[in-house]
Amino acid sequence: MSTVEAIIIAIVEGLTEYLPVSSTAHMIFTSSILGIQEDNFLKMFEYCIQFGAILAVVVLYWKKFFDFKKLNFYIKLVCAVIPALILGKLFSDKIDAILEKPIPIAIVLVIGGFILLFIDKYFKKPTVFKEEDISIKQAVVIGFWQCLAMMPGTSRSAASIIGGMQQKLTREVAAEFSFFLAVPTMLAVTVYSLTLKKWKEGNIEMRGYEILASNSDKLGVFLLGNFVAFIVAIFAIKFFVGVIKKFGFKIWGWYRIIVGILLLVYFFFYQES
Repeated sequence: MSTVEAIIIAIVEGLTEYLPVSSTAHMIFTSSILGIQEDNFLKMFEYCIQFGAILAVVVLYWKKFFDFKKLNFYIKLVCAVIPALILGKLFSDKIDAILEKPIPIAIVLVIGGFILLFIDKYFKKPTVFKEEDISIKQAVVIGFWQCLAMMPGTSRSAASIIGGMQQKLTREVAAEFSFFLAVPTMLAVTVYSLTLKKWKEGNIEMRGYEILASNSDKLGVFLLGNFVAFIVAIFAIKFFVGVIKKFGFKIWGWYRIIVGILLLVYFFFYQES
């Protein structure tokens, strides 16, 4: 993967991480269209680069994250992330296998699009209008909803926002809590990918940090990708919050359907050729 290719993927990640359109799916499709050779470093890059985008939330909502007097905020995030930690560990290998198959991911993208078309009409009577009113029980339920995103193409953002709205949060509060929950979730994914998970480099199994330490080019690409994703995500978050306040989720439903169908056509003929 070249520096230019890494920047392109990072831009895609930064733009889509907080949108209910599946950033993982978009990165997979982008790398495939660019003709980047599929290997374990690319997979690790696509996992870990999401943390660069997640840091944008910490910067934009720094008062929330560094207000240590509100212990309940941190307790809710910890409780909400536990389901993803457990199920993510159990199904890690199966998730990796799905990442190699773009057509099922495109199908999930389309299905999720149809769901988003009706979300605003289905959840009409919210009772939670600010993050402080979210209970620990509601946070845990949202955490389980987030686990649906383990199927690439679902979208972590979409799953957790829908879960929030199902728990009577307004769509704005559901979106913001989804942002907050992304921080411990993607931190855990990144730490696991870099320090615990073993990746194959040729015939040798190496942990993520060992791959980066052994190859300065890969380390440079990795750091650059996270930085670009971080910068782009800052603008994407502001854009997304403004759009859902004004238009809701239907626009993203149509986007998913159109993009999913186009990708199905592309990969059908691409794989046939």
